[in-house]
Amino acid sequence: HVDSGKSTTTGHLIYKCGGIDKRTIEKFEKEAQEMGKGSFKYAWVLDKLKAERERGITIDIALWKFETAKYYVTIIDAPGHRDFIKNMITGTSQADCAVLIVAAGTGEFEAGISKNGQTREHALLAFTLGVKQLIVGVNKMDSTEPPYSEPRFEEIKKEVSSYIKKIGYNPAAVAFVPISGWHGDNMLEPSTKMPWFKGWQVERKEGKAEGKCLIEALDAILPPARPTDKALRLPLQDVYKIGGIGTVPVGRVETGILKPGTIVVFAPANITTEVKSVEMHHEALQEAVPGDNVGFNVKNVSVKELRRGYVAGDSKNNPPKGAADFTAQVIVLNHPGQISNGYTPVLDCHTAHIACKFAEIKEKVDRRTGKSTEENPKSIKSGDAAIVNLVPSKPLCVESFQEFPPLGRFAVR
Repeated sequence: HVDSGKSTTTGHLIYKCGGIDKRTIEKFEKEAQEMGKGSFKYAWVLDKLKAERERGITIDIALWKFETAKYYVTIIDAPGHRDFIKNMITGTSQADCAVLIVAAGTGEFEAGISKNGQTREHALLAFTLGVKQLIVGVNKMDSTEPPYSEPRFEEIKKEVSSYIKKIGYNPAAVAFVPISGWHGDNMLEPSTKMPWFKGWQVERKEGKAEGKCLIEALDAILPPARPTDKALRLPLQDVYKIGGIGTVPVGRVETGILKPGTIVVFAPANITTEVKSVEMHHEALQEAVPGDNVGFNVKNVSVKELRRGYVAGDSKNNPPKGAADFTAQVIVLNHPGQISNGYTPVLDCHTAHIACKFAEIKEKVDRRTGKSTEENPKSIKSGDAAIVNLVPSKPLCVESFQEFPPLGRFAVR
């Protein structure tokens, strides 16, 4: 959500635990002071990284990482503005855990969680796209009235709990942490300003966990089961051209294993090439497994031939292909008015972003059971679930949800 303080919070974590070297930090700080943006130090770090990434400078992807005691954390930023929802969708579909940052300031929280607020939309998308673990950071505790107010934290916790429960999350398994991303309260160590906060507790079938600060909540994430036995699927997030190395696609292995020597095919373009090397966190890998965010160098393919949204697979083992049309179960979340045959929204699936036509709405179904409630309905509206035949405007790589869940879920807007 726009001003909930995501950039500051994230910037703070990268800054304190991450891959930014001292020199870069000092340079950023000096620029921030000169521009009178001293108070935006952490967010500014993130803005600089973003700007460099957008200008196509191959920034060191390590800058988007930080380490906890247990994990390497890779940040997939989901900026709050409306036009970023598509990135939110592609980013979220690659995450193991979502961190929802809500602002505790008077009026700010209410705006985010209002009927069409973004806090709601982001939480809903995260759940719909399969991110089943959630942490809630109640940020800007320094700007509550009075500052660091326990009643305000409890009020927000109650409200967000009831909302995320409606979506499908179990609030008992969600850590709620009162923080100030700017002052650093409860980020890396317990704050002295909130003696009332006895810590967060979560309960899930794998057991209980508890802690005081945000970084410990990240440490308590459960690593998801990794489907190494399935065929390789790796949706491309970006493609870089790196001097002296060549073309380097970047993305997360969703299923299967990627290793040097694999002959990969990129769907839907059907480009085949050999993988020369695979690297993660600046280290060469002998094999990348599901969950790994990697860069891999490919032979004789130019950057121009590959794009975000393509999917890499093993040419010799059930390779991915583009689909000319596909049938999907669609749930309408919040859409003004009716949707009927011919409706052509943009669809975001894994990292692809493509217009798709609702060619035929075949039946309405019950959201919970999946049983048919009406054949060939004239139209569908908010709250309805339906089986729809979709036709993408250009080939799109989708897969059955049963076989490859990350490539079988999508959002449409």
